[in-house]
Amino acid sequence: MAVTDGGAARVGSRACDDARMSRRGTRDRTPASTLLDPLGQPWPETGPPRRIAVLGSTGSIGRQTLEVADWLGAEVTALAAGRDVDGLLAQVERFRPALVSCAPEVADRVRAGLPVHTRLVPGAEGAREVATADVDSVVAAIPGFRGLGSVRAALAAGRHVALATKEAMVCAGPLVWREARAAGGRLTPVDSEHAGLYQALVGEAWEGVATLVLTASGGPFREGPADLSRVTPEQALRHPTWQMGPKVTIDSATLFNKGLEVIEASVLFDVELERIEVVVHPESIVHALVRFHDGSVKAQLGPHDMRLPILYALAAPERPSVPLAPLPLTGTLSFFAPDLGRFPCLALAYEAGRRGGTAPLVLNAADEVAVEAFVAGRLRFDAIPDVLERTLAAVPAADLSWDVLDEIDAAARSAAAEAVTAVAS
Repeated sequence: MAVTDGGAARVGSRACDDARMSRRGTRDRTPASTLLDPLGQPWPETGPPRRIAVLGSTGSIGRQTLEVADWLGAEVTALAAGRDVDGLLAQVERFRPALVSCAPEVADRVRAGLPVHTRLVPGAEGAREVATADVDSVVAAIPGFRGLGSVRAALAAGRHVALATKEAMVCAGPLVWREARAAGGRLTPVDSEHAGLYQALVGEAWEGVATLVLTASGGPFREGPADLSRVTPEQALRHPTWQMGPKVTIDSATLFNKGLEVIEASVLFDVELERIEVVVHPESIVHALVRFHDGSVKAQLGPHDMRLPILYALAAPERPSVPLAPLPLTGTLSFFAPDLGRFPCLALAYEAGRRGGTAPLVLNAADEVAVEAFVAGRLRFDAIPDVLERTLAAVPAADLSWDVLDEIDAAARSAAAEAVTAVAS
């Protein structure tokens, strides 16, 4: 397999080679422990989960999680969905969960199609019940800031959370870790890049780690057009390698998704932002790399199939057999530096991460508003970064606490809506 290098880049200042990873957190970072995972948590003693709950079951990650549940022979005990009535009822028919949740406006339609043994609790209350169900693992895949509450509830109940809702770590990562530690909850990453880092770090001493490297496909506009002002939502939704939900697909096109993942990696692995690199890798075969102080680089490779990181998040450290063909080891792997001139959202994410506090929450809220406006035809694709930058400037960062999250999120969305109007006029 040939490898070409177009120049990997870190979007941040380069620290000296002999600097060490941050120890800001209180997690046990015992080097190369066989008893602890790379996040400093005990490995599970019982093997892959026998019972699971899925938050966001009708979305892309949720549907693929249910395929993985089939592979594992796991019982699906509880499902939380949104407005996809037909999708949820088909899942109920297949898996026979004891509990389901859905958006309140479709509750009557869902209730009419449920078997007698399945209980329905609509809305946020239902999502919390699903999150705290008596299961071995909860897969958290409700996208956006709205998924944070159910992640918190699951960890506060001492559950293992396989985390796909990256916004939970972006918007409230230190609080999420505090909740997990206080209640004995446990986290494993589902995002392919963070799952790749997690696997590459197993058995490694943190003292030997220099930097963490996240790969990005580059999205549909990596090679053009040079003028992004005429890009349509339909074009932005044509991701070249991954099949994902609409919001994350558009974020991949702007590279904002990679910015969220940089912040998530910083909080998840307790690593300074300047020690996290981003490299564009169009083939999406190498998901993450770890640089070591001795000059070595360790990479995690795999097909662009989200079922594999979901499986590892649920079953690690075990590796059950799967009904997939082996990854072909022929072809070329290429790597390029991200183009921050055409895709400034990545640099904005680094800036929000450096500011800390609620700044990442503000940026995330701004992006949710901007992407919605773009999809609705009210905002040009190339104006999304402008909305993010204006919102970050308009809403001062505050100290992070559970009490301020909703207020800051609302203020950021209001400022972003004003920015959309100003930019579009």
